Amino acid sequence: MADGCAVLLTIISYILVVLTFPVSFFCCFKIVQEYERAVIFRLGRLVSGGAKGPGLFFIIPCIDTYRKIDLRTITFDVPPQEILTKDSVTVAVDAVVYFRICDPCVSITNVTDAPRSTRLLAQTTLRNVLGTKTLAEILSDREHIAQSMKSVLDEGTDPWGVKVERVEVKDVRIPHEMQRSMAAEAESTREARAKVIAAEGEQKASRALKEAADVMADSPGALQLRYLQTLTTISAEKNSTIIFPFPMDILAGFSPFAGGAKEKNDLRY
Repeated sequence: MADGCAVLLTIISYILVVLTFPVSFFCCFKIVQEYERAVIFRLGRLVSGGAKGPGLFFIIPCIDTYRKIDLRTITFDVPPQEILTKDSVTVAVDAVVYFRICDPCVSITNVTDAPRSTRLLAQTTLRNVLGTKTLAEILSDREHIAQSMKSVLDEGTDPWGVKVERVEVKDVRIPHEMQRSMAAEAESTREARAKVIAAEGEQKASRALKEAADVMADSPGALQLRYLQTLTTISAEKNSTIIFPFPMDILAGFSPFAGGAKEKNDLRY
């Protein structure tokens, strides 16, 4: 019975279109843009063939209704969400989501408002995903978190004809007390690293000095040359009188008593 009434109403509508052709032309033909699609319902039922467009399409007045669907990428900000992390730290995190409608017919028939539903799902997904992460993971691994959110959102919005293209975590705000603690921890870590580097430098310098001392011990002439070089450097940098001990070993070869003293020492022994 219902199908018969639908056929009868369709025939009557066609007759009216033909009888009022000059005027009905402007009511029967519609235009959608390249980035739009038209979902047509005839007597409450979805017209076979899917969405129409882009360009010109035909509808029957009185029995056809249609809705335009924008296929361009839609961007929205997820409001800051108060999240308790896995290590019991309260943070405020916001994000941005990029999505588009990939199936116009499904987005109309399966959900009341696809964009609004996607926004609400993004908020809950943000809380659920970040609730399983520690504060360190949230701060250092945003890319992985964004990919996880994208996968969960894409899976949830697929029955709505929505495709989530990208998710980005914008900002992570932590309490001021935690910021001071993290700053103190970072400063302590830097100081410890500086001490380790300084200790390693001292160790390397000590090894180099030991090697130099071994070389000078094997060659007394090298020690004397180093001594004279040090004196030259001091005299060039400081314009003052410097008193230093003169090495007696240098005068040993020039002393007239050096040989006799040596012979007496030999005879004594």
